[in-house]
Amino acid sequence: MEAMSSFVAEPVDLLDLKLLPAWLKEPAESNRYEDYTGEQQRQARRNHADVKGKRLTGRTTGKEIIKMVGRDRRARRLRHRRGAQPKRDRLPSVTAKPEIGIRFLPYQPALESVTAQIKSGSIAYSLFALARLFLEKPQRYEVRLTAKAESPLFQLGENGAFSLDREFLERSAFRLAHENFYKIDITQSEPIKGNFSNVARCRLSGTLLGPTNYHNYQPRLRSLYEQRFSRRMSFADYQRQIEIANDPALVERWKEEARTVTKYTTVREEISLAFASAAEAERDFRTNYLPGLIRSVEEVTIGGVFSRRLPDQVLNRTLEDAWARECRSPSNMMQELAARFREARLHVFRHRRGMLFASSIRPRPFAGERAGVSPTVNAILEAIGTKPAINRKELFEKLIMDPPSEDAESRKLGLASDLHWLISEGYIIEFNDGSLDLPRAKPKPKEVEMAVVQAADQNLALVAASTSRPLSELEIGGS
Repeated sequence: MEAMSSFVAEPVDLLDLKLLPAWLKEPAESNRYEDYTGEQQRQARRNHADVKGKRLTGRTTGKEIIKMVGRDRRARRLRHRRGAQPKRDRLPSVTAKPEIGIRFLPYQPALESVTAQIKSGSIAYSLFALARLFLEKPQRYEVRLTAKAESPLFQLGENGAFSLDREFLERSAFRLAHENFYKIDITQSEPIKGNFSNVARCRLSGTLLGPTNYHNYQPRLRSLYEQRFSRRMSFADYQRQIEIANDPALVERWKEEARTVTKYTTVREEISLAFASAAEAERDFRTNYLPGLIRSVEEVTIGGVFSRRLPDQVLNRTLEDAWARECRSPSNMMQELAARFREARLHVFRHRRGMLFASSIRPRPFAGERAGVSPTVNAILEAIGTKPAINRKELFEKLIMDPPSEDAESRKLGLASDLHWLISEGYIIEFNDGSLDLPRAKPKPKEVEMAVVQAADQNLALVAASTSRPLSELEIGGS
């Protein structure tokens, strides 16, 4: 299943990989998930507590610490007298990593662009460098998530948001999916009349709630609490986060914001229903749409851009860790690229300590007789065989300037022509870092057979040396 993976793929240019070795291809930035910090993470940093429960920050002075500790003690005594339950944790526990399969895949339009560029030339590209190239930008890859039995995956509708926590989707369903069910009209009402000297403001979100004696203050306070903070604290604790500001500029700003009227109208009903507030629309949504909206899915594929902005912060951090591991060792992406390149009729081969490369030309050792080819071809093959990883400039200097001659320009043209022929036929490999090398020669069948016989003789000799009986008396094959 695919979901939310459509975006405009930027052109992928392989010019960056040329003339540079694969091991220098590091991602441009160490952390690509800097957009992950959300409200809960910012609040966690602001309300960071020490082991004794005292709220401390890096800029807190000694007097402020004493005041905060005193407030915490008074609050605990007050809760004890009232028989209230201790405050619930502000943040859910995320110590246990969710069990879910994560696989990074090349985005098809970007893959087609890379494949076309490899086919148009004769250069062999390192699969390691290509995998890093795809992982470097989210526009170039997709993420496939596979649910496991112990950790199911839930989704809102066919193409909506998804999470490993069903309760999270239920809490956030209206915020994430209301645009699919309601039409939103925003209008301006008449200016608010009356003289107000102060306005209430939420410390946690900075939302202006209005003067405490305004008729809409209590409904707005309750609505903000239910939408954003009901899972983190009690309503009594949340009321302590409300401050009264006497700034005239804030009062004027609240008047301007309060003039904005948001109207929600259903779009899936024959007879449309209108709601004057988000709270009323959310109650209708939870009654009529939410019960059948959340479903369990086994697999989902999303675009790389969307994978960095998931509503579920726990899943966000899990994807961030998986992406960092894949960048360090992109073995899964390399396997995926190798399979896709073979389907596109490209040649994937091993060279240089077993590293994988992709090219439009199949490498093959030069099987012809050296005596039957031109002296230039012989010289090129001998120079590269003597010094592997030589580049074009070094090769030309070696063959043209040594010994120096007057017809250097004509020899240079002939050398370039013969080198081009050898590369196009696969007798010489030109890599993306500009180096040249000969293909690895495969052992002949007779050589392989002789090697096997020699290894068997060596094993028999070792066995014979470890026993006192003659070699002819040994039991071979368990007989």
